[in-house]
Amino acid sequence: MSMTMTKKSLLAVVLAAAVTFPAVANAQIKTLPGDTVTVTATVDAIELASRSLTLKKPDGSVSTMIVPKEYTRFDGLKVGDKLSATYYDNLVVRKKEPGEKDVNSLAESLIPNPGVKPGFTIGSQRAMTATITAIDPKIPSISLAGPNNWKYSSRVADRDALKQVKVGDRLDLVWTEAVMLSTTTPK
Repeated sequence: MSMTMTKKSLLAVVLAAAVTFPAVANAQIKTLPGDTVTVTATVDAIELASRSLTLKKPDGSVSTMIVPKEYTRFDGLKVGDKLSATYYDNLVVRKKEPGEKDVNSLAESLIPNPGVKPGFTIGSQRAMTATITAIDPKIPSISLAGPNNWKYSSRVADRDALKQVKVGDRLDLVWTEAVMLSTTTPK
């Protein structure tokens, strides 16, 4: 699945599934929007052989990153270029009906930005069915187990949501993450 899917098209898919599968329409769906964070840095050094970039942030701190070989426009970057990266994540949780088939998938994509300067959008979407293994209403928190010995525990901000589930319930979890990187050359 291409990560060019927008929130609107994802909503359209969920609505289409609700029409096609009435059990989905009656299921509880909770969207937990994550943060959208934008970071800007200046290219301070480039090492072509190792595909590493040294980036200087506005606060003066410096960090080095390795650019994946899938990103084919690495050689278009120049010292002094400004990089802007925006990160977004989202989680959709749905309580499964008894007898529904489990899901377990991962889709990833890298889409180069059009234009002269290097840039790209990279994203992934992970879908899985997990089982609630513990609930602690005092903290409040929930623990889950999924495929391949996956285990996860987290605080829960919505105490009322915990009242709607119990240990042993199965949940479909869909994580969507995306990073958009753009490059500009200072004048």
